[in-house]
Amino acid sequence: MGIYSRVRTSPYFTPTVRALAWFPVVMFFVDHGFSYGTVHGRSMQPTFNPDSNQMWRDRVLLNKWAVTDHEFERGEVVTLTSPSDPKCILTKRIIALEGDTVQPLKHNKTPVYVPKGHCWVEGDEAFHSRDSNTFGTVPMGLIKAKVTHILFPFERFGPVEKRPISKRVTIGFIQPGQDDDYW
Repeated sequence: MGIYSRVRTSPYFTPTVRALAWFPVVMFFVDHGFSYGTVHGRSMQPTFNPDSNQMWRDRVLLNKWAVTDHEFERGEVVTLTSPSDPKCILTKRIIALEGDTVQPLKHNKTPVYVPKGHCWVEGDEAFHSRDSNTFGTVPMGLIKAKVTHILFPFERFGPVEKRPISKRVTIGFIQPGQDDDYW
């Protein structure tokens, strides 16, 4: 009896083959659908990791499918590739979208106009955050996922709330199809 015959007659062969057949589907779902992530650091306090002395870090649900159309709202929390360090993934809140004008937190700075295809992101804890106040507007193509729910710790389980629009933001108006060359 050959090795192939022994493997085929094993009671684990059929379940293993069936499980392996689903592997590409699961990988696609994790890469393009939903996954979870851990939020490190203090930049998003009190939304995430409200107790900085706590040993537990917040685990969040990442909706990667929602970013495929590049339609975002002010106040949403997203993960993005850092413009200054491509190996680093940041978790920030969208403060302003294309066409808006933002007054940066640093004093004596002139207002910043957010160009088409970009957004302005900030951490909820301004004093512990490297965000658009440091590196400027962010291309929307760097956004990887929307953070929709807190999964752990269980006492904080639930949707991530949107914050109201900051008083430092002047909402712009972009008319679709007009002045596309300007943008």
